[in-house]
Amino acid sequence: MGLMSKILGGDQSRTVEDYAELDLDDASTSPAEATMQVHIAEVGGQADAIDIKDAVYDGDIVVADITRLRTEDSTVEHIVDELRQVAQEVDGDIVRKGDDQMIITPTGVRISREKLGQKL
Repeated sequence: MGLMSKILGGDQSRTVEDYAELDLDDASTSPAEATMQVHIAEVGGQADAIDIKDAVYDGDIVVADITRLRTEDSTVEHIVDELRQVAQEVDGDIVRKGDDQMIITPTGVRISREKLGQKL
């Protein structure tokens, strides 16, 4: 399984312990101050969408696990529409990756619709 598959897909039973904290002091150069962060979120309801919106408004990227929203009620459509509206308001981008993930970006960040190494 490739690195991106491990990050964005595959096994749904991942926990915080599955990720390793890297010590930046071991790097040969000093890290620059980050102006943007990538957040990982799980969306189980309307309150989770508020946190995602705040992060995007703050200029951060969010990779949202929407597995819990696989229901047929109108809540799913409402949350997805709300996140789509946020991406439009900030002139960002939004894509749905399969049935279980969405990526929402802030101003100036576009998401390619082509997989690396493949032409659509």
